[in-house]
Amino acid sequence: MSAKTTNPILDDPEFKELARQKNKVSLILTIAELVLYFGFIALIAYNKPFLAQKISEGSAITIGIPIAVGVIILSWVLTGIYIYWANNTYDEMVKRVKKRFGG
Repeated sequence: MSAKTTNPILDDPEFKELARQKNKVSLILTIAELVLYFGFIALIAYNKPFLAQKISEGSAITIGIPIAVGVIILSWVLTGIYIYWANNTYDEMVKRVKKRFGG
């Protein structure tokens, strides 16, 4: 049997679900960002010749440039996913919990 806390909101099942969902989404997106970023860094460290290849003959652009731009854009996309989720799901859950506890 678990002990009750002095703050009733911490014992509320809806609040616990809110915290669980936020942690789950944050963890998934953080792992995705770390894999993306450190994957790119690993590619730089272990396969520079691949990144140094020119996209086409006579081009000054190497394969590494669009990959680096892709890492930045995908980071923005992951941020956008979190913002969308927070605005459409998380904020509504917070409003419901606050309303129930007079906030």
